[in-house]
Amino acid sequence: MELEGNQLFPVFLKLNQLHTVIIGAGPVGLEKLTAVLAQSEQARITIIAEVVCEEVRRLAEDLSQISLFTKSYEATDLMHADLVIAATNNNVLNEEIKRDAHALKLLVNVADKPDLCDFYLGSVVKKGDLKIAISTNGKSPTIAKRLKELFTEALPAELDITLQQMSQFRNTLEGDFSAKVKKLNEVSAVLVEAEQKAELKAVKVSSPSYPKFRLLIWLTIILSIAVLVTVFWNREPEFQAFVADINPLFYWFLFGGFVFAMIDGAIGMSYGVTSTAFSLSMGIPPASASMGVHLSEVLSCGIAGWMHYRMGNINWKLFKLLIIPGIIGAVSGAYLLSSLEHYSAYTKPFVSLYTLILGWVILKKAFNKTALAKDGKIKKIGLLGLGGGFVDAVGGGGWGSIVLSSLIAGGRNARFSLGTVKLTRFFIALLSSLTFVTMLKSAHWEAVAGLVIGSALAAPIAAKVSNRISAKSIMVSVGIIVIGVSLRSIILFILKLI
Repeated sequence: MELEGNQLFPVFLKLNQLHTVIIGAGPVGLEKLTAVLAQSEQARITIIAEVVCEEVRRLAEDLSQISLFTKSYEATDLMHADLVIAATNNNVLNEEIKRDAHALKLLVNVADKPDLCDFYLGSVVKKGDLKIAISTNGKSPTIAKRLKELFTEALPAELDITLQQMSQFRNTLEGDFSAKVKKLNEVSAVLVEAEQKAELKAVKVSSPSYPKFRLLIWLTIILSIAVLVTVFWNREPEFQAFVADINPLFYWFLFGGFVFAMIDGAIGMSYGVTSTAFSLSMGIPPASASMGVHLSEVLSCGIAGWMHYRMGNINWKLFKLLIIPGIIGAVSGAYLLSSLEHYSAYTKPFVSLYTLILGWVILKKAFNKTALAKDGKIKKIGLLGLGGGFVDAVGGGGWGSIVLSSLIAGGRNARFSLGTVKLTRFFIALLSSLTFVTMLKSAHWEAVAGLVIGSALAAPIAAKVSNRISAKSIMVSVGIIVIGVSLRSIILFILKLI
């Protein structure tokens, strides 16, 4: 049974005082040799190999502490070793080396075979006397390498100067160990305090002007819109006639789209289910309701996906597994729902049943966030994307609720899952919308326009809601409302049949 988490204990070895034996002198052996020498230039090393590459031979000639023996490996080669590194391309020989090392109570590293290793040669960030070792538990040397590059660039070279000065200051201290530690903590705290003061000063300089400037922009926009509407209303009879002809349903959906987008900004979900449930309760057929939801999500999901891409939150392997099945499922669902638009009186209760279930899921999550937790990652990503896309198109929402929840509950990284699902959601919404627009001969455009404009107006301020309102309270309210509205649609359908 594989243990959870990284069980490795990090240590720093004085290789200049130990004897390291490396078996193998090909490209892998050269990599191991240079890794050891990069961290301990005076490491005492013995190399055993039948075939020796030119680079290894040159290093052995230049460095006196390296002994090179061109011969076949024997168990006696480990008699005076302290550490053993097996760097051959012969798996049988590598296992033999491990058995011989363990017989002598020696620790062994086997190249590219994490299961055979007692220790790993991790990536190391080095700034003078400062060293930071990075371990991925043998899972991904590439990630360790990238983190090494990140830290190497982020940590200034002057850090070693500070380290030397702290060492000199430490040597001047008197008293017991506890007193020295206390004094060193006081001195090093100055560095943190100075940085905090600089940040606080920057905030104080920028804080008074930025909110006022932002408020001025919003007031200008609102005032300009008010002036334009007043001018058109008073001086343009055509504009008055246009406004008078607007279906009042548009204003209901304008308000609804705004509120639903605000809710989505607060809890990160439920826009689709709340919009669809509301649309059905207002008499909008399922296909038109789903089209309005997906059209209003194209822009917001596109922006969100782009931001996650810029922040590096996309798992491209997961993206490839989701995108094609998701699009196929979404287009199929949109096509089916559009084809059944004439039978909306019969499809509506099924969609209401779906929103009823999602409402219960939201309510359940509000009280027990671990309710969906389970062991093991979901492996059939394609089927998950296909089903999620189909249900999302048919029900007007659910891609996030189904796909994202399943990925996270299956043990995948929440940040990368969220970014990937948001980016794929853009394509799902886009293709679903195109299918609906192509298939539907007539649509309730006043409802569609209301959702699109209302959600767009809410987008700039929706994120603020999450910092001011309890997410649990909103989820409970949304769950109850969605369940109530869905039950109402189902009951009305049953009463009609009676």
